[in-house]
Amino acid sequence: MNFTSEQIRALSSQFEGREPHEILLWAADQFAPRLAISTAFGPDGLVIIDISQRKVTPRIPVFTIDTGFLFPETNELIGKIEHEYGITIERLHPDESQTAAAGAELYRRDANQCCYLRKVLPLQKKLPELDAMVTGLRRSQSVTRGNTPILQLQETPTGQRYVKVNPLATWTEEQVWWYIVSRQLDYNPLHDRGYASIGCTPACCTSPVAMGEHERAGRWAGTAKKECGLHTFAANI
Repeated sequence: MNFTSEQIRALSSQFEGREPHEILLWAADQFAPRLAISTAFGPDGLVIIDISQRKVTPRIPVFTIDTGFLFPETNELIGKIEHEYGITIERLHPDESQTAAAGAELYRRDANQCCYLRKVLPLQKKLPELDAMVTGLRRSQSVTRGNTPILQLQETPTGQRYVKVNPLATWTEEQVWWYIVSRQLDYNPLHDRGYASIGCTPACCTSPVAMGEHERAGRWAGTAKKECGLHTFAANI
């Protein structure tokens, strides 16, 4: 890692208003092959994958965290994406001994711990392979993401530093869907059934949203929980 936090903040400011493919080209030039796209195959991730596969060289590899609770529709979409772009998407899995020891339906008893075991720990094990990670975070997704920079230098609790690249930070939900529809990209059919943001299958984790509700209102609905921890376990520096 050759960038300081001051340099990353300056670059992030410079990238305001730049096109996502320009940001991804910069990231590929700076960090490949220690760069990857992290996605749960929401609309934002699909846009990033399409841009990276069609406009960026070298191609940026893609990984996802398979919690063991993915919707069947999500698994089907992953297969379509692999076929469309001729790629293999790496799946990160939780440690089965840890999830078994935690007991059944941990998501009902302690949603934060469930997310930690099934999402955060698999990502932490992946990060030593990377100097930078691309995400689909956008400022308009939620209040907790309202200040998302295009670039941010982060440090894990174990001291590893990496750059998080958020090429769609300034985009709106409408821009994302216009890109998908205008290019006829495959997307998760659950979106047509009222699911604005799709995570794990338990109804307490992912549910449809009502007309006029925020796009992430269906995640841990009725609770104070807003994030799974993937974007909050590391500190911004």
